[in-house]
Amino acid sequence: MTDTTLNPFAARPTWSRVIEKTAFWIFRGATYVILLCGLWIFGNILVKGSGTIFTTHAPFLNTDFFTKSPETLYVFEYQGKKYELGNTEYRAFLAQETAAAKAGGRPAPHFENVQSIVYSAGGILPCILGTILLVMGSMTIALVLGVSSAVYLSEYARQGPWVSFVRLAILNLAGVPSIVFGLFGYGMFVVFFGWNVSLLAGWFTLAFMVLPVVITASEEALRAVPKGFREGSLALGSTKWQTIRKAVLPYALPGVLTSSILGIARVAGETAPIMFTAAYVMRDKLPWQVQGIKEFFLQGVMALPYHIYVVSSKIPQNEYTERVQYGTALVFLLIVAAIAGISITLRNNLRRRHQW
Repeated sequence: MTDTTLNPFAARPTWSRVIEKTAFWIFRGATYVILLCGLWIFGNILVKGSGTIFTTHAPFLNTDFFTKSPETLYVFEYQGKKYELGNTEYRAFLAQETAAAKAGGRPAPHFENVQSIVYSAGGILPCILGTILLVMGSMTIALVLGVSSAVYLSEYARQGPWVSFVRLAILNLAGVPSIVFGLFGYGMFVVFFGWNVSLLAGWFTLAFMVLPVVITASEEALRAVPKGFREGSLALGSTKWQTIRKAVLPYALPGVLTSSILGIARVAGETAPIMFTAAYVMRDKLPWQVQGIKEFFLQGVMALPYHIYVVSSKIPQNEYTERVQYGTALVFLLIVAAIAGISITLRNNLRRRHQW
């Protein structure tokens, strides 16, 4: 006897159920394929990047890669040995050998098969500092403007066609390509305001780019706070602003920090906006090596995503540029993960502190 005979409520095989089950396994398989592709990409970056940022001797970390600026790499042969020296070491070595040859009455040293590969020696310290400054500054501006806008739309604005239109416009802005924001930032902040290529122009361009995400997520977080909190606070004599500040915002902060996590992930990885407004291919000075506060805000910086773009597409590719590409990409992922991890930790602490 079949199962359907023993159990009259058992599901009977039909074409619709067969199609449903087939679609289920297709979607499940596609999900696994996407996950495997992602693991392969990140695994490839991890394996190849580790060879650049880690060493086999103490302190097992390539400190030069984290503490120096990018340099041109010189690869050459001299007296039967192959050398790979950065620009600073190469010039010092050439001066040393020239002086030794002159003192010994020998002819000037002759290097054979000399190759020069730009940005393939030294380190990425200016890129790391520039990326952190861009992320922190733009997210500060985006959170201040975004949370303020969300508070107005959720708590003060009279709901109607105009507010609905504003919300629709915010949602549409979230889908605008980043290159458009880059051109907007170039025209508005670099040219019109006269800020030139600078931190300030990059901050506001990136902040406006993630503003729709911050506003939407913050407004949803404010709406999730029970109305009873507002009513109880107002019944005790608090003003509207006191109610928002004391009884609403603290409980909405975990949701606001969620929006910051999403914003960080997008801001840190953008190349087009900072290429027009904030990033330099090469800069000798570190961000703090300027005179005056005004010069600090109006200086351009190097950034990891732009550095990866330049090294990957603007110079001839070889084994030396590959080391820099994967090493920079791994450091970049670790920095983004660290900043997002800090936001997640703060969010979880706030959730435990403010529960209802």
